[in-house]
Amino acid sequence: MPPNDDDVARAVHPSIALVEGEPPLPMIAPCEHIAGNERMIRKALALQREMGPVFDVTCDCEDGAVVGAERDHAAMVARVLREHAEWLGRADLRGATATDGGPPRAARAGVRIHDIGSPHWREDVVILLGEAGDLIRYVTLPKVEGASDVARMQDWIERRSAVSGLPASPALHVLVETHGALRDIERLAALPGLETLDFGLMDFVSAHQGALGSQAMLSPLQFEHPLLVRAKSAVVAAALANGVIPVHNVSRTLRDEASTFADARRARDGFGFLRMWSIHPSQITPIVQAMQPTHGEVDAAARVLLAAQRVDWGPIDDGGALHDRASYRHCWHVLRRAHAAGMPLPENARRRFFA
Repeated sequence: MPPNDDDVARAVHPSIALVEGEPPLPMIAPCEHIAGNERMIRKALALQREMGPVFDVTCDCEDGAVVGAERDHAAMVARVLREHAEWLGRADLRGATATDGGPPRAARAGVRIHDIGSPHWREDVVILLGEAGDLIRYVTLPKVEGASDVARMQDWIERRSAVSGLPASPALHVLVETHGALRDIERLAALPGLETLDFGLMDFVSAHQGALGSQAMLSPLQFEHPLLVRAKSAVVAAALANGVIPVHNVSRTLRDEASTFADARRARDGFGFLRMWSIHPSQITPIVQAMQPTHGEVDAAARVLLAAQRVDWGPIDDGGALHDRASYRHCWHVLRRAHAAGMPLPENARRRFFA
C-alpha cells in the first residue's frame, strides 16, 4: 500500500537521519562524455536530449583545439552552449552539485581548458565564462602537478566568474595524470570547490617514459600493473574521503560495447570508481549501465530503507540479516547512485525519498 501524504510528511528523510559527519558525495551522472570539435559537441548534446541527463557533456578546449586556433575554438564552444541554453538551463550554480535526496539537476555541460603550462588557459576561462558561464557547470583542469597549480587556476576562475556576474564559480574537475598530482593527491582531494578527481591513464603511463609498455593503456594490464593499481587506488581513496567523486579513465576500445562495459564494471567493483569518461557515443550506454547499481541492489536497498524508516531508523531484521544505521547509509548511497543514473526506483521508495 502506498504511503499517504501525512506519513510522508512525518517520516524522517534518510538524508537527515543518516548523517554521520563524512562529506557527502555530489549526486552527478555516472558518465562524462568528452567531445572535441563542433560536430561532436552538437552530436553529444543531441544525444543527451534523447537519453536524458544520465551523462554530462565535456567540451574539450585542450586536445580538441587546433594549434593556432585556440581562441576561435573556445568561442565556438561558448556559442554552441548558448544555442543549447534552453536544454542546459540556467540553474543557480550553487545547486549544481546537490548532495541531498532531491532529483538530479538539469542536463549539464562542462569544459576542459588548457593546462597551466599553456599560454591559452587564462584566455579559455575569459572567453568561456564571459560568454557562457551561466551554462558551464564545471571546469576540468588537466596535467596539474599538485594543489598549488589548482589553487592558481581556481583563483583565476573565481575572479573571472565574479567579473562575468556569476553567482558562484563552476565546480572543478581535476585530472590526476602526472607524478606530481599523484604525490599530492591528499591535498588535491581536500581543496574546496572540487567535484571530481579524474584519473588520466594515458598521460600517466606516458609520464613513465617507456618504463610501462603501451599495453598498460589497455585492459587487463591497466587494472593489474602494480603501479596503476597503486595510482587508481590512491585516487579513489582520497576522493571518497573528501566527498569527491572518483572518475575512471577512458576505455580505448571505441566500438566494442562489451569491452567498455567490462572496463567500467571492473573500475566500479574492483576499485570504487563512481563515474567514467566516454570518448565515443557508443560507450555512453555501457558505461551508464556498468556504473549504476544492479536492479537487485536497488530493490534490496529500497526495501531495507522503507522498513528502517517505519521504525524511526532503529535496527531491523530483514530476512534474518541485521541492519542498522551503518548498512542504512550504504543502502542510501545505492539509491542515490541509482537515481542519479536515471534508473527506475520502486514507487514507494521514489515517493518517500525523491519526490
